[in-house]
Amino acid sequence: MQVIADFSVVPIGVGVSVSRYVAACHEVLSEAGLETRLHAYGTNVEGEWDEVFTAIRRCHEVIHGMGAPRISTVIKVGTRTDRDQTMLDKVESVEAKLDRGEGGGALNGE
Repeated sequence: MQVIADFSVVPIGVGVSVSRYVAACHEVLSEAGLETRLHAYGTNVEGEWDEVFTAIRRCHEVIHGMGAPRISTVIKVGTRTDRDQTMLDKVESVEAKLDRGEGGGALNGE
C-alpha cells in the first residue's frame, strides 16, 4: 500500500541543535530510495508502507547510534485507494486553486 507520511524525529538529551541528526535521518531515507521533502519542522516521505516505516525505524537506530539516549517522533500518514497520489500532486492541486483565485476568501471573511 502506498503511503504519504509526515514525520518529525526529535532526539532528546543531545543539546539544542538537532540538524546533524535530521541530516542523518534524511540520508537513511535517501538510501532507502524514498521520495522525500524536507520542511522546517519535519519531513514528508512517500513510498510503500513497509519501506517507509522500515526507514523511520532505521532513523531511530541511526540516531540512537549517534548517542541520542531518547527520541520522540510524531508521525502522520495518509493512504488512498481511489487513485494514486503523490506529495507533488497534493501541493500542485492547492497551488492551482490559488492561481485561479479559488482560495475560498476565508481570510476576507467571505
